[in-house]
Amino acid sequence: MTKKNFKVFILEDDEWYNKLLVHSVSFNPDYEVKSFFTAADLFKNINEKPDVVTVDYRLPDSNGEEVLEKIKELSPYTEVIVISEQENIETAVTLLKKGAYDYLVKEKSIRDRLLAVINNIRKKTELESRINVLEKELQKKHDFSNTIIGSSEVMRNINNLIEKAIEVNIIVTVTGETGTGKEVVAKAIHYNSVRKNKPFVAVNLAAIPTELIESELFGHEKGAFTGAITRRIGKFEEADGGTLFLDEIGEMELSVQAKLLRAIQEKEIVRIGSNLPVKTDCRIIIATHKNLAEEVKNGHFREDLFYRLYGLNIDLPPLRERGNDILILAKHFMDIFCKENKFEDKTLSESAQRKLLAYHFPGNVRELKSTVELAVVMCNSDIIQAENINLSSYNTLTEAVSEETTLREYDMKIVKSYLKKYDDNMKLVAEKLDISLSTIYRMLKEEEKGL
Repeated sequence: MTKKNFKVFILEDDEWYNKLLVHSVSFNPDYEVKSFFTAADLFKNINEKPDVVTVDYRLPDSNGEEVLEKIKELSPYTEVIVISEQENIETAVTLLKKGAYDYLVKEKSIRDRLLAVINNIRKKTELESRINVLEKELQKKHDFSNTIIGSSEVMRNINNLIEKAIEVNIIVTVTGETGTGKEVVAKAIHYNSVRKNKPFVAVNLAAIPTELIESELFGHEKGAFTGAITRRIGKFEEADGGTLFLDEIGEMELSVQAKLLRAIQEKEIVRIGSNLPVKTDCRIIIATHKNLAEEVKNGHFREDLFYRLYGLNIDLPPLRERGNDILILAKHFMDIFCKENKFEDKTLSESAQRKLLAYHFPGNVRELKSTVELAVVMCNSDIIQAENINLSSYNTLTEAVSEETTLREYDMKIVKSYLKKYDDNMKLVAEKLDISLSTIYRMLKEEEKGL
């Protein structure tokens, strides 16, 4: 709050007591204080929308209860503190039920108590104001024009599907290669839907060990297993009223899939170590880079869960199939990065544009963002040249081979390169490299120990 921006109105018919209250509140120089002796005078100025009004319960032209009701009618966000000569619990309860913030008695400590209550109201108002600003910024951040960037026909179709997903409460499956923006789409749906003021909870199932997934999703009771020292609320309960985004759902083990199916169908979960069902209401959005139909065919995904999740499918294209969207996205990321780091605006030279358009971007949008940000840093003028653009994945393995390293070091470089490319999804990396998960764990552990 800026100085003189918090308005406090004092309504008190006793002249001496009116001055006492005004003097007490005016100790804080940030408060703009006005005093009134009648309710009629107060309501002539209520259009100023004061933050707080203190109301004497007994007035010559009204009473505290009537004044309270009228203030709440004309200025709903104004907080009202009723001040009375007598401590009457029944009256206090009635006033609080009708919207009074507090009920104070005229006694020696009135000045300190009044100032403390007003200070609390001010803190609450500032907090609510900050929350409103953050909510607006969040909604703006996830507005289509700021998140789903691109003018290609395929992206126009994606936008149409997102708009349909926003309008109805249907399960959405977002598919596409790693780095195409699956979570961005999920957030755009959530933050533009009727659930936008409730939680958005994202869970990357590929990053959670199999034995912990059930606890992560459904929670557990204290003592349910070794190490469960307190009750834990799972992601389903955490997302209640909002959206639960299950990323890489194709990595989920069959045993957990059965419990997920029940949770979605019954809209209730049971914490580990409990027999009591807990009702949940959250929208489900899933994402995967796998073909779930093929996973069902191969026996890796439950058929009943597949059909339960079968809803609106949004298939995100790889960046290499989006044409000039590459340049539109590059400009978008450049502008944001320059603004955040207080750099002068930069543009792409024709040679830089050609280099970006000719590249296949295996890391998709995520790789483009990192590439452009590095180019901004490396560029010493306001025009980014082709040589400023480092497309490192061209030569990652070539460089590794050219160095004189041991076979173990070479293997480690390959594993790390794949882990980086696939967002530390160890199961997927194991599949791509045709090695076991235990081999990857062992290699990482050995490197950590310096073996």
